[in-house]
Amino acid sequence: MTTAAQLTRNHDALEVVTDFLTVSTPDAWFQVAAEQLPILLMDHANCEKKAASTALSMMYRYVEHPQLLQKMSSLAREELRHFEQVLDLMTDHGIVYKQINSARYAQGLHQLVSKAEPKRLVDLLICGAVVEARSCERFAGLTKVLPEKVASLYQSLLNSEARHFQEYLRLAESANQQAGGYAELSERIDEFLAADAHLVTSVDAQFRFHSGVPGA
Repeated sequence: MTTAAQLTRNHDALEVVTDFLTVSTPDAWFQVAAEQLPILLMDHANCEKKAASTALSMMYRYVEHPQLLQKMSSLAREELRHFEQVLDLMTDHGIVYKQINSARYAQGLHQLVSKAEPKRLVDLLICGAVVEARSCERFAGLTKVLPEKVASLYQSLLNSEARHFQEYLRLAESANQQAGGYAELSERIDEFLAADAHLVTSVDAQFRFHSGVPGA
């Protein structure tokens, strides 16, 4: 059961996220999401696994950043817990977990990531912030169109995704300052946000958790 205090926290968290993102997910995506619950949950489970894998990968690659190691360790555990919760929902709804291909969203954002350090680290953290912010925004919208039990889980995840977004962004700011990455970090963030806006508002042939507007 969601308490009034939780709703207030979620509202505040969502406001921070929507202020950060430049566009909202089109209504057409939410309409299809309500009709494609098995695909939505399967791809959401995949996204949680990938988020945990990304955090672990950064822990191995950037051992010289103690603050990052602590945050990524915590984040990986939390993402895997979310994965388990989605699996439980799939079981409850009789949904068999199958291999499905992923949306072009993450790949589209990662095309912007620099191949050279220290900008690569900063870009990876910005990318993480944008992905988590978009996930949070979609969770909020999905609570309005999905069955009660699924909507309840997404309501509970909303606040943690907003926190992950803020943690990634703070780490990006810290890494950029310490390593001397970008002269104007805000301009670099704007580039990732522009890519996010294009990817979620353009037409996608397939429906996925991070896909664009469903179309032929």
